[in-house]
Amino acid sequence: MIGKLKGLIDSYGEDFVIIDVNGVGYVVHCSGRTLQKLPRPGEAAALAIETQVREDAIRLFGFSSESERDWFRLLQTVQGVGSKVALGILSILSSGELGSAIATQDKAMVARAPGVGPKLAARIVAELKDKAPAFGSVDPVVAKLAGEDEEANAPSSLHDAISALVNLGYGRPQAAAAVAASVKALGEGAETGALIRQGLKELAKA
Repeated sequence: MIGKLKGLIDSYGEDFVIIDVNGVGYVVHCSGRTLQKLPRPGEAAALAIETQVREDAIRLFGFSSESERDWFRLLQTVQGVGSKVALGILSILSSGELGSAIATQDKAMVARAPGVGPKLAARIVAELKDKAPAFGSVDPVVAKLAGEDEEANAPSSLHDAISALVNLGYGRPQAAAAVAASVKALGEGAETGALIRQGLKELAKA
């Protein structure tokens, strides 16, 4: 099984790259994000590889990081998510964004990916919620805060601060992350107004 490829970029296709390794060209399917990060033909590149063996074919999937490869594997544990849909999701969302979206149960963000409807997006965030912090760069405080907010058990100040930031046009994962950072900075007893002001400062840093 191939776990990594390092060679020269030979050429690009719509959703794949051919990597020349000592004269052998490997066709490697990648997400749009990974393809954008790769250099021009003739230059050196290295990819983490997931090898899938089927009865009629052996396919290689390439990733710019091991984290992206982990998400590719994890996404396919959800019924209805194959390699094409998984790559589509990873083309729209980075590993960190995907982890935050799942931790905060942001179905709409996941549904932005091609081939992912509302029902499948809901299934993805529901089935992977407990696994998201282990794979994405998600602050545990963000995941905890989002879970409490979803169950309406969060202190009203946190709920109101997140809602206020979302109403200002920020995505729910970003709003939850900003409020979580604000709680760290101000303490758990901070009032809504203070959390919103600190949250805006946190978002301005991004």
